[in-house]
Amino acid sequence: MDKEVIEKLKKTFEDFANEKDGIEFWFARDLQNLLEYDEWRNFLNVIEKAKIACKNSDQNVTDHFFDVNKTIQMPKEASKDIPDIMLTRYACYLIAQNGDSRKEPVAFAQSYFAVQTRKQELIEQRINLIERINARKKLIASETELSKLIYERGVDEEGLARIRSKGDKALFGGKQQQ
Repeated sequence: MDKEVIEKLKKTFEDFANEKDGIEFWFARDLQNLLEYDEWRNFLNVIEKAKIACKNSDQNVTDHFFDVNKTIQMPKEASKDIPDIMLTRYACYLIAQNGDSRKEPVAFAQSYFAVQTRKQELIEQRINLIERINARKKLIASETELSKLIYERGVDEEGLARIRSKGDKALFGGKQQQ
């Protein structure tokens, strides 16, 4: 798959995203077209497999696959309600994983979601690392302040060591720090 096709598919997928009450979603019928499924009933089979995968991963299916009706225009100014499904990004991911990977857009979607998932993992790791570093800095500042106060009260090195030892025992469930 060349770079132009990849960029076009990525942009198209993101362009079809909708938002309601701060929640990002896609309509299944739009995704059906993006993934080049000609018939709704065939695409529904893929959706059903994705719902099973969702349930098997201990997720609430209705949180990710929400049935709705969509009004479409018919000839002679008539309209018709058709069933559709609002899908979260996770639901789209599951649909891509259960789709026909011989179709170029499905293969792209599978790769796209793998990359997006990895990006999210890296972001979460980075946030956790920053939080740990900030907690360590806060602990160092607290320890420094405590040491200053103890020395100001006339406690010597041996007394400070006993205080820290008792603190460590309290922190680590009575076990000595090694």
